[in-house]
Amino acid sequence: MNNNPLVSFENVSKTYFGNRGLLNLNLELKEGEIFGYIGPNGAGKTTTMKVLVGLINKFEGKLRVGGFSLPRDRGKVHPLIGYLPQGVSFQRWRTVDNALRTFGLLSGMENSELDKVIPEWLERFGLGGWGKYKVRKLSGGMMQKVGFIQALLHKPKLLVLDEPLSGLDPASRLLLKDVIRDIRNQGTTVIFSSHILSDVQDVADRMGLISEGHLRVKGSLEDLKRHIGIPNELVVEFSQVPGSTVFLSEIAGTRPLKKITESQYKIVFFPDDNTDELIHQVITQTLVNGGKIRKAGNIPPSLDLLYMRFLGQR
Repeated sequence: MNNNPLVSFENVSKTYFGNRGLLNLNLELKEGEIFGYIGPNGAGKTTTMKVLVGLINKFEGKLRVGGFSLPRDRGKVHPLIGYLPQGVSFQRWRTVDNALRTFGLLSGMENSELDKVIPEWLERFGLGGWGKYKVRKLSGGMMQKVGFIQALLHKPKLLVLDEPLSGLDPASRLLLKDVIRDIRNQGTTVIFSSHILSDVQDVADRMGLISEGHLRVKGSLEDLKRHIGIPNELVVEFSQVPGSTVFLSEIAGTRPLKKITESQYKIVFFPDDNTDELIHQVITQTLVNGGKIRKAGNIPPSLDLLYMRFLGQR
């Protein structure tokens, strides 16, 4: 990943019949990064993506993709983008191969190239041999995979995925997350939304939390944690309990300290605290007091917890 922005939203706003869809969205997506976009239903995620891929052309503000301006340069931007909409569907009478081939040709690919890449991607997604079947034979999860394939067939510079993991079983979600990482490692920029926050936490380099059309906060998990103000937890587990554990109270100071079991304690500390120094003090004082540590580590808050605290603050 480098620091060059592939996408730049500058004060982008969109209103539907007097209702706010987006308000002054300012966001840059760097080349080769994965950006996870989260927020409640109706927050503005899908509107953002429709503006980005050119399905919404009337908006206020400025939007540039790959150095081109939207909507003015739509014809130049579209070949750069792969898009998986929410609720993907294909003409049911087509075969899977024919449906993918049609999208590949529309993206400027040659039949000879499609002859090679379509079977490769079907195999990668566990759909080898399904190219000859009618779309109507596909399950919902298989349809989602075919939709994902059509979005990346032409090796786009920007992949826009609206709820790409919805309706998939755990094994398929793991597979798609691996594909998203691989594509990022090849230099493609990915923006995706999901209500499965653990999946966002697994793959996103940065995240954005949006509500009521406002992008409230963006950054890494650490950035979000500092902004929202969620404390960390330092969990200490002894393999040999010290003769005295009073030192834990002294290290914790005014921070909450909880005894979980006879051999396990939890200290709550805050983003500005020096985690490494706290762990060092715990280890040193444990040895001084004749104890042994099995493990001592920082447990950062999950994205789920950050998100729920964020909604509560809103």
